[in-house]
Amino acid sequence: MVAEAPSTVWKLTKIANWYGNGERMVEVASETAVWYSTGLFAVPVRWILVRDPRGEFKTQALLCTDLNAEPQKILSWFVMRWQMEVTFQEVRRHLGFETQRQWSDLAIRRTTPALLGLFSVVTLFAHRRMRQATATFRQVAWYHKPYPTFADALALVRKELWAQEETFPGSLADAEAVKVPRALMERLTDALCYAA
Repeated sequence: MVAEAPSTVWKLTKIANWYGNGERMVEVASETAVWYSTGLFAVPVRWILVRDPRGEFKTQALLCTDLNAEPQKILSWFVMRWQMEVTFQEVRRHLGFETQRQWSDLAIRRTTPALLGLFSVVTLFAHRRMRQATATFRQVAWYHKPYPTFADALALVRKELWAQEETFPGSLADAEAVKVPRALMERLTDALCYAA
């Protein structure tokens, strides 16, 4: 195996944005090869082995069909994919992406961009709102969240929309109505914003 071979030449490489944690030094070995599968055409690929000098993650192999791409560039593409994967996971979890119940391809092609657009609108709205005011987001006891999640952003947008008088107009004055204390109402609203 190439990763354990003493003849493998490893090059120390700096990656600028390692999963959002700044610069990271890794060791890289790369060559070109041919990917072949029975019954299909052979495909030339560039393979890259990535090894951590600190030993914090296992050696990984990456493949790329762009033979001219530098190993450092391919590795930076691989690291950037994390943000896209998280985006798709959050859209799937909170907005129903890939779970549409339409039967026609045309309806699916319309719904998919609309859900991704909704994700963007919610994210931008929450980002602007959290910059304008010191909006707090939920924390858990077992770890500190330095940044809000998409669930926090969605809850903030729901609270903002529900707080508008036009959304939930008040009922007519009734002598028999019992008023709910504001603190209880805010806790119920908070619970609904995360549960909806």
